[in-house]
Amino acid sequence: QVQLQESGPGLVKPSQTLSLTCTVSGGSITTNYYYWAWIRQPPGKGLEWMGAIAYSGSTYYSPSLKSRTSISRDTSKNQFTLQLSSVTPEDTAVYFCARDRLWGSYSEVDYWGKGTLVTVSS
Repeated sequence: QVQLQESGPGLVKPSQTLSLTCTVSGGSITTNYYYWAWIRQPPGKGLEWMGAIAYSGSTYYSPSLKSRTSISRDTSKNQFTLQLSSVTPEDTAVYFCARDRLWGSYSEVDYWGKGTLVTVSS
């Protein structure tokens, strides 16, 4: 059973960088052929796929967020990290990490973290 757990600050100031870490247990983030994704859901809105890092280490980003997003990993800790720069209140959302079978969509996610609410406010 794969488990994912998000961690990071729940409050970020506008213009700062949001940083979240996902710790994975029960499976390796280098296992073929999975993608480890970040997905968010703003209050009252739908899910938005943000980006992913593949088993190989390759990264993929949503075109709308690419300029502000960076995803990296630490294979020794079985963790992957999201950084979103220059945040605004519109980036307030519940952020999920997930294991995906494809990149670019959350339709093939088979394991989800519980999600963590990040509020952008001064």
